[in-house]
Order: sequence, then C-alpha cells, then structure tokens
Amino acid sequence: MSAELASYGLSFLAGTLSVLAPCVLPLLPILLGSALNTHKLGPLALAAGLAITFTVIGVLIASSGAVLGLEQDTLRRFAAVLLILFGVVLLSSHLQHYFSRLTAGLGNSGNNLLYRLSGDTLAGQFLLGCVLGLVWSPCVGPTLGAAITLASQGESLLHVTLVMAMFGMGAGLPLIALGLLSRQAMLRLRGKLMQAGKVGKQVMGIALLVVGLLILTGFDKSIESGLLDILPTWMTEITTRF
Repeated sequence: MSAELASYGLSFLAGTLSVLAPCVLPLLPILLGSALNTHKLGPLALAAGLAITFTVIGVLIASSGAVLGLEQDTLRRFAAVLLILFGVVLLSSHLQHYFSRLTAGLGNSGNNLLYRLSGDTLAGQFLLGCVLGLVWSPCVGPTLGAAITLASQGESLLHVTLVMAMFGMGAGLPLIALGLLSRQAMLRLRGKLMQAGKVGKQVMGIALLVVGLLILTGFDKSIESGLLDILPTWMTEITTRF
C-alpha cells in the first residue's frame, strides 16, 4: 500500500520533470503561442492530448508483464533494478547527455513531423498534443520509464492506469500554467525552469534509488505492515481498494 501511494506522487513529479527536459522546454513558447493564437483553450487541448498519449503508452507497456504471464515477484525485482538504474541516470548529468544523444535522431524526426501538423482548431491542438506524447517519449525516457516501472508494481489495471494518469497530469498541468503567461514571460522564466528541472531530477533520482532499494530488499513490505498497524481503519480501506 505505502509503495503504491508513493508511486502516485513520484509519477506526478516525473511527468512535471518531463516537460522541463532540455529537449522539450525550448519548444514550449512556440507551441503554446500557437495554441493560444488558435483559441484561449488551446493550451488545455494541447495538454489533454499529451496527457492521454502518455497515459496510454504507459498502461500498454506497464501491463505487458501481466500479459506475458510473468510472476509478480519477478516483476518486483526487475522493476526495483530499473528504478535504481533510472535513479542513477537522473543523478548523473553525463548519463542524461548520453541518453539525449542516443535519442536525438528520433527527437528531430518527431519535431519535423510536428511542424507539418495543422493546429488551427481545438481538435487540431488536441491531436498535436497526442503526437507530442509520441514524439517526446524517447526524449523523456528516464522519467517516463520510471513512471511506467512504478505503475507496473500494481496488481490491478486500475492502479496502473492511475499511476500513468498522474504522470500525464504532471506533464499537462505545467503546459496549462505556462499557457497563461505571455511568450516573453515564458522566455524570461526558461532559465529558472531549467534549473528547477535539474534540482527536481536530483530529488527524484534519490527517491527512485530509495524506493528501488526498499523493493529489492523487501523492506517496503515491512514499512507497509507497520503503516497498516498505525493508520485508521477507514484510511486503510480506502487505499487498499486500489
């Protein structure tokens, strides 16, 4: 239970950090400016498309273990190792740059596709957001991968969907917030946002390392057992429903 609850917050943070990635943030003033020129709700439509695509991609990948018939203990150990690896990547600027170089070709091809799409309507902005989710997936691989790994820890499709929905919300809400600013304001804030992204990655990297080690050692179950003894019955019933 405790691991599942923590996964919601970590997934939301991962989604937010994905928008602050160096390969994503520089494009936001252009994309949001175009969305606002289309309609005042353009950024909302763009964010909704992005959130839905990230959620669908995550659910499909995170559910693949159950489809393949892998045992839950095997999935837990594999997920713990992945979380530790993602944590190390997020803590290392060198590894992040190396990952960016590996995915640069996919990102450039995707960005070329974006420029060809028409977003002259709200539906067009929503479609553009959906394509953004596909285009940016390789670029935000460490954060998206961490969210998918967290989601795969759940034993129900509902939990998997909720975790990935939190990632989608984390990625979409900053777009809506930045859409309320002028393009000049966004450009002024870009440096501060990139710095915040770096700090956020450090925090999340440490959190992923801790969660991964807890799962790998089985100590997360001990913590969960202790929380079940402390928490009131009504709270336990709510959290265990998922």
